Amino acid sequence: MSLIAAIPTAGDLVVDIDGLWTRFGPPDGGVVIHRDLDLQVRRREILALVGGSGSGKTVLLRQMLGLETPTRGSVRVLGEPAAALGRRNAASRVGMLFQHGALFSAFSVLDNVAFALREAQAMPDALVRDAALVKLQMVGLAAADAGKMPSALSGGMIKRVALARSLIMDPPLLLLDEPTAGLDPESSDAFCTLLGSLHRELGLTVVMVTHDLDTVFDLATRVAVLADQHVVTCGPPREVAGFDHPFVREYFQGRRGRRAMAPLPADAA
Repeated sequence: MSLIAAIPTAGDLVVDIDGLWTRFGPPDGGVVIHRDLDLQVRRREILALVGGSGSGKTVLLRQMLGLETPTRGSVRVLGEPAAALGRRNAASRVGMLFQHGALFSAFSVLDNVAFALREAQAMPDALVRDAALVKLQMVGLAAADAGKMPSALSGGMIKRVALARSLIMDPPLLLLDEPTAGLDPESSDAFCTLLGSLHRELGLTVVMVTHDLDTVFDLATRVAVLADQHVVTCGPPREVAGFDHPFVREYFQGRRGRRAMAPLPADAA
């Protein structure tokens, strides 16, 4: 059961950022993080945000969530100012997967997943429980995991529970902060496969911050590179990898980048 109401959008844009400035500190000084930054996210794409430390990737996610107000410019999400997402039932519009899961340590797996639905008070508790169990199944967890506490979960399971929680209200937009951070290569590959499957099946629009090149090439339909306080280039991953900029050369054309872009052997394809 979805709680999503009809949401007006401008054409095919889910996120529309125009002339964004972000400054921390006094107006006549401080630190400028973003300067005249423009970015659009299209419906049903997976956009990866990459950039060096301090380039403002996570700050940009927070502004899409309406948790921070830009110094200047506009951030519109699903046709509305991002600040409007702070209203009741915001989780029905945008889901957020935090870098380390951010599960409530005193809640069971099921209570973590069901939290937003219970806060909305729109469904009987039995239906809330059923909806939470369905979401757990969607992310590859069993009903037997529902009663576990976060302290008993592996890193991969924490990510899956956090993903189920972010999807409980069937949001059309999903924001991911370092979705594969802390996972071993096998768990990372499995989580990327799960995200790709859910993206296709649910028709999600996804914005993810990541430093992991394998995740970029496995999932992203477009990559936006944050450098010099704005988006210096945006396009398909392999196209962006050839862009002439110091950060792009260092990030995409180093040893890890060449390995991530290398074609699979014929017997592994």
